[in-house]
Amino acid sequence: MSGFFGTVSKTDSVFELFYGTDYHSHLGTRRAGLVVYDAETGFEKSIHNIENAPFRTKFTSEATSMRGTMGIGCISDYEPQPLLIRSHHGTYAITTVGKINNIEEIASRFISDKVHFFETHNGDINPTELVAAIINQKENIIEGIRYAQEVVDGSISIMVLTEKGIYAARDKFGRTPIVIGKKAKGYCVSFESFAYLNLGYKDHKELGPGEIVVINADDGVKTLWAPGTDMKICAFLWVYYGYPASSYEGVSVEKMRYSCGKALAERDKGEFEPDIVAGVPDSGLAHAIGYANESGIQYARPFVKYTPTWPRSFMPTHQSKRNLIAKMKLIPIHDLIDGKKLLLIDDSIVRGTQLRETTDFLYESGAKEVHIRLGCPPIMYGCKYLNFSRSTSDMDLITRRVINELEGGEPSKEKLERYSTPDTPEYNAMLEKIREEMHFTSLRYSRLDDMIKATGLPEDKVCTYCWNGKE
Repeated sequence: MSGFFGTVSKTDSVFELFYGTDYHSHLGTRRAGLVVYDAETGFEKSIHNIENAPFRTKFTSEATSMRGTMGIGCISDYEPQPLLIRSHHGTYAITTVGKINNIEEIASRFISDKVHFFETHNGDINPTELVAAIINQKENIIEGIRYAQEVVDGSISIMVLTEKGIYAARDKFGRTPIVIGKKAKGYCVSFESFAYLNLGYKDHKELGPGEIVVINADDGVKTLWAPGTDMKICAFLWVYYGYPASSYEGVSVEKMRYSCGKALAERDKGEFEPDIVAGVPDSGLAHAIGYANESGIQYARPFVKYTPTWPRSFMPTHQSKRNLIAKMKLIPIHDLIDGKKLLLIDDSIVRGTQLRETTDFLYESGAKEVHIRLGCPPIMYGCKYLNFSRSTSDMDLITRRVINELEGGEPSKEKLERYSTPDTPEYNAMLEKIREEMHFTSLRYSRLDDMIKATGLPEDKVCTYCWNGKE
């Protein structure tokens, strides 16, 4: 996953750029970069590896040495960006968020025309470099961005920094957000709406699907391409990606998660009564508060996660490292665990690594029972639109692995639909198999209809592909 931030100002704006980009650190742990522009000194770029140190530590010197009235920054889990490009459009910087499924097809087309690309360390092509090559096929940047939105299979949101201002383009179906903040001396562009609030900006505009704008300090925000009417914003933004203080399409992440927890409690009503309701930090906490307030069962924190020096557990390449990190993060509070029946709420289960470790850890720490509730439905398909992991197969998902065991092989699309439909025999068999394998006392997922209702958006405006396979 990636997040980006940009600023245009009548005065130096590197301070805002530094902190606005830093606020996106929850979206990436591997690469980060800044590009600034000043009328006197031109463009300046810096990219760092942030795997072993946070963004703020790596970019402290740039925060005081760089100068510019405009700039863009990015935090990424994968490719280094922003990139500085020289073309017939002049010099510009570019950063992107999204996923390109047909990257090899597009690259091959360009390579046949004797265009070259730099390979990354694992032999891939940097998607942001490819988007720049697509833009350069057209006579101007606006046409180039539109062309990129059309030819990319997947999703791509784009920021382009030029000498005249920042072009911002939300992906064609609005799967990821772009919001604009405003204050007296200029504007900012952000993936996360909360990232500019403490910098003195106020909400100004949220781009619609496929909308393209250009922003500069003198002329403000000008729409160059009107937004489309079809939207498929990623529901996983609320479930997991989004920081609790953010809002998408006017719906806050914290409120949505709270509502999901409340719905889970309503479904559980009268079935059993645990001693404590707890959430897995951080994305499970609001779910747990919603559940506790609705059920009247005590909310508590029976363990804490030590996160300052440990990256997210699903990020390392090797499973053994993911297992180690998942375990090393957890610090028990024995007074709230020993002999207790715990109900633990997490945002989701993907591979199952971390929650299995957490459950075993709670039993080892004296828990009598560990009941699990999830803030979203079972994830059945790898995401086609966002890089939330680099899994190469749906079989990395615990649901699909369990279904294959139950079916004795790969099931049909129709059979998968039954496994993703609550209250069918297949769905119940899958949950029981997962419960047994993960050592849970009981297991229940949020229902898709409850989750969509919590977003407050019409179902046809929300992408639910990873849960039901519907485009």
